[in-house]
Amino acid sequence: MPYWLNNSDFHFPPPYLSDDDGLLAVGGDLNPIRLLKAYASGIFPWYSPDSEILWWSPNPRMIFFNDDFHISRTLQRKINSRHFQVKMDTCFQDVIQQCANVNRKEEDGTWIIPEMQQAYAQLHQLGYAHSVEVFENQQLVGGLYGISLGKAFFGESMFHLQSDASKVALFHLVEFSKKHNFLMIDAQMNTQHLQRMGAKDISRDEYLLILHRSLKSKTLRGKWML
Repeated sequence: MPYWLNNSDFHFPPPYLSDDDGLLAVGGDLNPIRLLKAYASGIFPWYSPDSEILWWSPNPRMIFFNDDFHISRTLQRKINSRHFQVKMDTCFQDVIQQCANVNRKEEDGTWIIPEMQQAYAQLHQLGYAHSVEVFENQQLVGGLYGISLGKAFFGESMFHLQSDASKVALFHLVEFSKKHNFLMIDAQMNTQHLQRMGAKDISRDEYLLILHRSLKSKTLRGKWML
């Protein structure tokens, strides 16, 4: 049975109490303090519009290590051609809205509902949430967003309106991660798409150890730039 949260405190149970699907807790709110505490504990929210807030800590956990990221020769040529222009933190709200608009085969509607968008916009204003944006002819055609704490980036969602645009965003996030010595990019749940690009499943225990090391470093807050 998941742990029921209330709005009076921001306590979470230990992640190892999650059920087999990774569900740990239900309820609470999306207060920025609660969200930051969740991510620092290896927990994230994911729920549908007609449910209570659900908090997850899956086992195993899919992550990227910088040196394991893989791109095809075709994508590398596209990156080298500078066909796309890439920026960071210039239109966070547009990126999260586009991610919410994505039709996903495995989902009915979107989990990035207005209250989620508002909560992550607050974290962006506080310097914890960031976006990578891909432009073609000055039009936003791809991107991703997530949370940064210490030397870890917690990816939330990505989108593309042109082929390979989201992959280009991820490539530049990895390059940024390398530049600033991030220990991992958290992809949360396993997908074949991310696995083909080098993401791998690790145990929750290993994930929490890396997260603990990551949080010992100061968080890179404020506007990010490539």
